[in-house]
Amino acid sequence: MDDGLVDAFRDLPVLMPYLHLPIQSGSDRVLAAMNRRHTVAFYLERIDALRRARADMAFSTDFIVGFPGESEKDFAATLALARRMRFARAYAFQYSPRPGTPAATRPQLTAPCKADRLRRLQAVLAEHEQAFHARMVGTVQPVLFDAAAQDDRQDGRQGDSMRGRNPWLTPVHVPRADAALGRMRAVRITHAGGHSLQGRLAAGAAGRARPQIPDPAPHEKKACIGQESCA
Repeated sequence: MDDGLVDAFRDLPVLMPYLHLPIQSGSDRVLAAMNRRHTVAFYLERIDALRRARADMAFSTDFIVGFPGESEKDFAATLALARRMRFARAYAFQYSPRPGTPAATRPQLTAPCKADRLRRLQAVLAEHEQAFHARMVGTVQPVLFDAAAQDDRQDGRQGDSMRGRNPWLTPVHVPRADAALGRMRAVRITHAGGHSLQGRLAAGAAGRARPQIPDPAPHEKKACIGQESCA
C-alpha cells in the first residue's frame, strides 16, 4: 500500500473507485497477536490518502472477532473503527482455531461471547452498507451485465431479471434485457436493498457515476462498551 498505488487510483481511469482492504481488528494489541504487520493508524492513513486521491472511493474489509485474548475493550475499538469508516461492504467472522497455529493453543473465548460480538459488529456493518446503497438511488451508473439473476427476496427483487455490477462491485438488477448481457449499460438506480440495487436501463452512454461518499464519522471517544466479562 505505497504511494504508487494511491497515485494509480488517482491517475488511471481503468481502476474502479473501490478497494478491499482487510483490517481484521480495530485493536493494535489484537493485530500484533494475529501477527499482522499493519497498525490501525497506518490503515487509516492509507484510507485517507486514497480518499484524497479520489473522492468517490469506497472500501470493503474483513473482521475477525473473538480472537484469543480479545478483551471487551479491544472489541470496542473494532466497533469504533467500523463506525468511523462506514464501510461500503464488510465481511465479519468469528475466530475459529486452526490446528497447528499458535493461537489455537491459547485460552479461547466462549462461543456465546464470540457470537454476541459478531452480532453487534454485523449490525453496525449492515447499517452502513444499506446507507451506502441508499445514496445511489436516483443516480445513473454504468453497469456491466454478466448473468441472468434468480429471485432475491431478501432485497425485495423477484421475477426474471439481469444482474450486473457497478463500479463499486455492487450487484445491480434490472428487468431482463438479453441484449444487455456482456455489455456495459447505463442504469438509473430506483431501489436500494441490503445487498444489491435495482434499476432500469437508461438512455445514453454508460458514463461513470460519482455518488457523494461522505467523510468518515468522527472517531468515537468511548474506549469500552459494557464489561470485560468474556475476555
